[in-house]
Parts: sequence; C-alpha cells; structure tokens
Amino acid sequence: MSKITASMVKELREKTGAGMMDCKQALTETGGDMEKAIDWLRAKGLSKAAKKSSRVAAEGLVGVKTEGTRGALVEVNSETDFVARNEEFQKMVSGIADVALEAKGDLEALKAAEFPGAGMSVEDYVKEMVAKIGENMTVRRTAYLEVPEGVVVAYMHNQAAPNLGKIGVLVALESSGDAEKLAELGKKLAMHVAAAAPLALTPEEMPAEVVERERAIYIEQAKESGKPDNIIEKMVEGRMKKFFKESVLMSQIFVMDNETPIEKVVKNAEAEVGAPVKLAGFVRMQLGEGVEKKEEDFAAEVAKTAGI
Repeated sequence: MSKITASMVKELREKTGAGMMDCKQALTETGGDMEKAIDWLRAKGLSKAAKKSSRVAAEGLVGVKTEGTRGALVEVNSETDFVARNEEFQKMVSGIADVALEAKGDLEALKAAEFPGAGMSVEDYVKEMVAKIGENMTVRRTAYLEVPEGVVVAYMHNQAAPNLGKIGVLVALESSGDAEKLAELGKKLAMHVAAAAPLALTPEEMPAEVVERERAIYIEQAKESGKPDNIIEKMVEGRMKKFFKESVLMSQIFVMDNETPIEKVVKNAEAEVGAPVKLAGFVRMQLGEGVEKKEEDFAAEVAKTAGI
C-alpha cells in the first residue's frame, strides 16, 4: 500500500469537495489509488464532484480549423500559461491545426506531416520551438469530423486568439439544406456541448467502461440503503436512466432554453433549414483533460537552480 500523504488528501479534496477525513479514509481504503478513491467517495455519497472529476492542470492551447464539411481539433501542451500567451506559440498551434485538417484525426500522421512553410515535419518544428523558447511542448492529441454534405461547425470557448483557446468543440450536421442556417444551428449546439460536456452522442455510443463504472458506483450506493436485491436493481436502473439522460447529447436539455431536448432542437430546425438534419457527431476537447501537472516546491527549485 502506498503512503497516504497530505498532498494526496489535498488533491482528492480539490477534486471531490469531500471532507479531509473522508478523503484520507477513501485513499486508505483504496491503497492510495486516486480514481478508485473518487469512486469510493461517490459510492458513499460524500463526493460533490461533477461527472468528469479530473482536475485540468496542463497548460497550452486547443486549436481548431474547419473547412465546409470537415473540421479538426488539436491540443498542444506547454509547461506554463505564460508560453501559451506567447505569439510565436499561438502561431505554431494555428499552423498545426491547419495540418490537422489533412491528418484526419491521426496523431502520428499529424506529427509526421510538413509544418506550413517550414520545410520540416510538425514534430521537428515543435522541437525547434522547444529549443528556441526553452520550455517543453508536445502535440498531445487531435480529432477530426467530416460529413458527405452539410457543415462541420467549430466553437472556441474563452478564445486566447482566433480559433485558439481552452475548450474547443466541433459539431457535424449532415443535411442538404441551407448551409448558412445549418451553421447557425451548429454554432448553438457547439456552445451547448462546451457548457454541458456530454459524454456521447447516443446511449449506444457511450463507452462500455464508463457505463460499467457508473453502474458499479450506483450498486454500492443502493446497497447502503439495506433494501432487498430486487429493489436495489430497480434503484440502479433508475439512476442509470438519469445518467444517460444527463450525459448523452441527444437527450440533454438545451442550455439556451433549459427545456428542449437536443434531439427536438435539431428536429425543430429542419423547417428553417429546409431539409432533414442529422446531428452526425461532436467532439469536445478541453485543455489538459485527464492530465495532472506535477506540483513543484518553488523554494526547492530555486535552491536547485542556484546550486544550493
């Protein structure tokens, strides 16, 4: 069993909002495993955390590029927010986003592709920038959406520069209708995705491991009630239905009116668009999602740098 440190307890408390002693107990019960400790607290009803519990800690930028019926997102990390505000870094991320459109979601193809006007690969260009700026940078991930006809619309939340920011969204709408009206609809849906953070487009597309994890937590919660197994089963199924309703994009309530399910928002738009509309897919990319930045002891680092 790993030693439970004060910093681990602090991190779990920040992630879940649970009490300090509860966090310590959760870590003790789970052998110091942070994710299992989060689940333990949720099962005990002690966590106030949202569905996505990972604390975003990495720096850098998300970049986006769209072109008619296709669009791409890319996340490029840096060590500090100071570098993320650097104009050269921003230009680099914009260039990588342009290339990402051609890489079509393939990270290795993106790294191997030529950086615009540089005569070298994206990977080598990033290495040159690392040497120039003196801070580690990495192209972490990329995503791509395309439809045969219709539009792929982008939205960037809290823009740091044009098409660069902390949360980037792509929404793909398949339709033969008015492209301008489709784009308006797509922008509203993309803003909803940025705010509501759905986990899947439909229940069928929800990752199996996510479903299993939620079910396991709800079973533990239901068992705490001490009720018979048949009642526990009904309780779990009820909570799973609620989970899907809140986490699946098509069944989420539109944040702009707080009453209409997204599925109906899309259907209602068909009259104005002038043709059937299919919400074909979405991607939401938040900077640093799932990454924990190493906490440094500033005094120790200064001493180390000074050779003390």
